[in-house]
Amino acid sequence: MDGAGGPGEGPAQEALQSLSRRLQVQEKEMELVKAALAEALRLLRLQVPPTSLQDLGTPTPTRDSSPAAPPGLPPTCSPSLVSRGTQTETEVEMEPSLGPPGLSNGPPAPRGGSEEPSGTQSEGGGSSSSGTGSPGPPGILRLVQPPQRTDTPRRNSSSSSPSERPRQKLSRKAASSANLLLRSGSTESRGGKDPLSSPGGPGSRRSNYNLEGISVKMFLRGRPITMYIPSGIRSLEELPSGPPPETLSLDWVYGYRGRDSRSNLFVLRSGEVVYFIACVVVLYRPGGGPGGPGGGGQRHYRGHTDCVRCLAVHPDGVRVASGQTAGVDKDGKPLQPVVHVWDSETLLKLQEIGLGAFERGVGALAFSVADQGAFLCVVDDSNEHMLSVWDCSRGTKLAEIKSTNDSVLAVGFSPRDSSCIVTSGKSHVHFWTWSGGAGLPGSGTLTRKQGVFGKYKKPKFIPCFVFLLDGDILTGDSEGNILTWGRSLSDSRTPGRGGAKETYGIVAQAHAHEGSIFALCLRRDGTVLSGGGRDRRLVQWGPGLVALQEAEIPEHFGAVRAIAEGPGSELLVGTTKNALLRGDLAQGFSPVIQGHTDELWGLCTHPFQNRFLTCGHDRQLCLWDGEGHALAWSIDLKETGLCADFHPSGAVVAVGLNTGRWLVLDTETREIVSDITDGNEQLSVVRYSPDGLYLAIGSHDNMIYIYSVSSDGAKSSRFGRCVGHSSFITHLDWSKDGNFIMSNSGDYEILYWDVAGGCKLLRNRYESRDREWATYTCVLGFHVYGVWPDGSDGTDINSLCRSHNERVVAVADDFCKVHLFQYPCARAKAPSLVYGGHGSHVTSVRFTHDDSHLVSLGGKDASIFQWRVLGAGGAGPAPATPSRTPSLSPASSLDV
Repeated sequence: MDGAGGPGEGPAQEALQSLSRRLQVQEKEMELVKAALAEALRLLRLQVPPTSLQDLGTPTPTRDSSPAAPPGLPPTCSPSLVSRGTQTETEVEMEPSLGPPGLSNGPPAPRGGSEEPSGTQSEGGGSSSSGTGSPGPPGILRLVQPPQRTDTPRRNSSSSSPSERPRQKLSRKAASSANLLLRSGSTESRGGKDPLSSPGGPGSRRSNYNLEGISVKMFLRGRPITMYIPSGIRSLEELPSGPPPETLSLDWVYGYRGRDSRSNLFVLRSGEVVYFIACVVVLYRPGGGPGGPGGGGQRHYRGHTDCVRCLAVHPDGVRVASGQTAGVDKDGKPLQPVVHVWDSETLLKLQEIGLGAFERGVGALAFSVADQGAFLCVVDDSNEHMLSVWDCSRGTKLAEIKSTNDSVLAVGFSPRDSSCIVTSGKSHVHFWTWSGGAGLPGSGTLTRKQGVFGKYKKPKFIPCFVFLLDGDILTGDSEGNILTWGRSLSDSRTPGRGGAKETYGIVAQAHAHEGSIFALCLRRDGTVLSGGGRDRRLVQWGPGLVALQEAEIPEHFGAVRAIAEGPGSELLVGTTKNALLRGDLAQGFSPVIQGHTDELWGLCTHPFQNRFLTCGHDRQLCLWDGEGHALAWSIDLKETGLCADFHPSGAVVAVGLNTGRWLVLDTETREIVSDITDGNEQLSVVRYSPDGLYLAIGSHDNMIYIYSVSSDGAKSSRFGRCVGHSSFITHLDWSKDGNFIMSNSGDYEILYWDVAGGCKLLRNRYESRDREWATYTCVLGFHVYGVWPDGSDGTDINSLCRSHNERVVAVADDFCKVHLFQYPCARAKAPSLVYGGHGSHVTSVRFTHDDSHLVSLGGKDASIFQWRVLGAGGAGPAPATPSRTPSLSPASSLDV
């Protein structure tokens, strides 16, 4: 009997499995019938009582869940006409099919503290049945057309079991943005469950309800992004619609452009030091004595629309000429370079010279001296390096000529004769004779004599020259030599075409520095200062080029880029590492202005002090004192720093690097107390929870790593991972209770996570609509969707920050602008106040702990701007002009 019973069990088992499979098929068929019935009821606009929904298996809300329908709204599924800013369309979304209570939309989450969801749907992706019509121009808020019947594709999950039901595979839509990873998923598979929905079987058709007042939808590159309206907002019309009453005033600019520019440091008659960085010309008044602390104050000329490249000071010591590069607008069209002549006392522009006459940018310029600055000489950055002479009072061009195909680094008028102009650069010194043509526009002529080196070695570059009081000229070259050029009678066999009767020849040579000479400066006592590149030495020379005194600049400040003479024996030195030093040859030099030297990305503000921390591609981590306007300390990270955040205690700071490493440093001792690596891709965001118990780390490997943190922030241990994004993490924020996270990714997802509950993805996004966030830096969300301009490609906004008092939102865009919006900013095309000054994409903005200041970072211009936040009716300059298309029109310097 026992032996016969064994084989008989096989057919019985197979029969049971066959019945089980038939039952599953029948369940699928019943689910499809229910879905079709639900759609029919919706189309017939029939009333479905809530009790019937419960009978069909609608699950009860889980912990922290909201009611199945928003309070005050009817349970019907009838279409509703909803106005959303720019357009009005009919938006209808259907009831998802209701499956047996035991079924779910994906495999169960693993027990390891993290979840890897499958078949979820996020706010960033929309659903296949709620966006079937043409989305229209990207960035436009629209409501969707009635849905078409389409099965929802689901993302593969590593936690799927072998018994998981087969899923229909749909073709994935290719990401249209170059900034999206190739592994980003379909626009329809974005995690999360919708309001009034119940879990259905894998073959069920799922969609969203979208009744009046529940959600809004926007599109970025054709991708629908659904955002649910908080229950406290009855109508979008009741939200603020105008620009904020607060305004910004530029308080301080950190940095100096010495790395790649010349003619960038002068002292005005008022004693102010004038230099530039980004699009701003800074007028800095030092405080204290030579070699002492910095202090002082700043004023700013902000009339330029792109990066300033060179300066010249008028002989009166008041007027300043500044030349800018060409740049491009937001559509990639080239902008025209120009020279501004402005008054340093009033900061008012007096003359705009050369608009449309220069190419690429203004490389060098100089005022005439012998005739009280009546003329201005300009060399542009075109291939021929056009040399032109202009009438300063009229702004008219008097003469123009092709200079050379080699780079021109310096230009100047002879102080004794304005008809003599000198240029120098790559392998040349040119002596020009200018005949003014009675001051008539275009009637002047320029003729050139090339400097002949003869028996002296011809250097590769001649970066600088200076006119001596006796009429001779000194040039500094890349060989470290100072050559003296003297005036002599012209050779009768080669007369000058312009009637020149004299020429210049080399009188003497002195070897002054190891490496190139970057700067020469004539002092009031007739001595000359030279600044070296490789050897970083400052040398004072007497008559006959006899060395009198010298000093060496510390290595961490870089080489000497420019020298200016202050009052008495005081000197100001600009360096190639973007520092401005003050002191003298006897007592040495100390920094008064410092800055980064490469692209900036990381920024965080101290939780209770007016301090902030920055990091970037120069591998420097810098802590800045916002009250003293000085660098508190800096350390070398050895790797590129991309993000940072202070622990709520302020005792430590976490810094994310481009290799997947992240460090925790003690802010007092500057020692590294923790060094951990998560993955091998760059980290884009690190953020402590409000209570300091957790640290969230967003990576380009699509994961958010969660760590438990000790009370002092010094120790960390892995708590879990948030797995579910289909592209790299860009931004994240913690809820005020420290239990939840909202995150954005490179393919415009908005996901919510229950960290305290095990790093689980919150599939019902509707439940998070009323959650309060400790910070708001995510660029996608209901409260900030109005900051996006029309036609945005999803990369136009780099950073966003809500003030601590939750009144305003600051935005850093890709077009060199900082915007200020009211908060919440939940109306399409919301107006903003627009502030210019940065010369590159603005990478980050953050408010200080008391909202008294806003800090913004420039990308490639390596600038740090500290803005003072002025309340409504407060003192200060006039606010910027509100703009409904802020990224299209650059802010004028008179707007702020």
